[in-house]
Amino acid sequence: MTVAYLMNLAVNGAVEGLLVGLLALAVTLVFGVARFPNASAGDVAMVGAYSGWLLQSAIVSLGPLSLVFAGVTAMASAALVSLALYWLVFRALSGRVGVYALIASIGAAFVLRSVVTFFLGHDQQVFAVPLTRALSIGPLRVLPIDLWVGAIALAAMVCVFVILRMTAMGRRMRAIADNPQLAMVSGIPAARTMSGLWLMAGALSGLAGCLLGLKTVIAPEMGWDLLLPAFAATILGSVGNPLGAVIGGVIIGIAQEVSTPFVGFTYKIAIGFVVMLLVLLVRPEGLFVARARVR
Repeated sequence: MTVAYLMNLAVNGAVEGLLVGLLALAVTLVFGVARFPNASAGDVAMVGAYSGWLLQSAIVSLGPLSLVFAGVTAMASAALVSLALYWLVFRALSGRVGVYALIASIGAAFVLRSVVTFFLGHDQQVFAVPLTRALSIGPLRVLPIDLWVGAIALAAMVCVFVILRMTAMGRRMRAIADNPQLAMVSGIPAARTMSGLWLMAGALSGLAGCLLGLKTVIAPEMGWDLLLPAFAATILGSVGNPLGAVIGGVIIGIAQEVSTPFVGFTYKIAIGFVVMLLVLLVRPEGLFVARARVR
């Protein structure tokens, strides 16, 4: 095992960590405003991945452009599913103890997975990605698709932070996150703001699922496999902190990938939780507790 090999694993882990961070960002946005951990985010991502794959299968003759349409479809479909879950399930539970919404989100995740499995089966699917040679950057060998996946994930995160900091919708979300009662009496349209929040979280989840499908395979269980490290990243980066969730995702992605030669592919997912536990032993509030809110 050489240093170059470990460096390549770290680069691949950083790309995977950005995808984990993308879903963790969706989870922490909902937690920061709606005050509960949304366990359905992973399966919303899975729905987005399948939607993108179905569209690309229909227009694969367009070549690489079909992947662009697949990504847009994944984000749009996941955003609509997320909004539907809010209006049909979570809106009725607002103001109640967070455990009710958590249990409801687990049930919603099982429903989404069951529906997809019923109509599309358990078989794994793949996007039609053009075959390309790996790029050599010193001792590193990086696939062009990994560069695209990482760049798109980063661009999506930047867009979210811009929305949170520089738009009226973002200011309303931050106001509700800081003080829901004061925000309501101040005339902030809570229903519209929450709808925007769930659309944003759904779009992020759908994009994460689509990008993960580009790197690996699409399967009904992929959302659950992505949700576990996303939850760990959310806790590691301090619950409710968007930037912390992203950094936590990258840390966990690198730790999992670098550990693969030592623990194997099957058990590498446990490494993320080991890292989380070690950090929490030192900082129980997470790495970025000072600003652990959506603001």
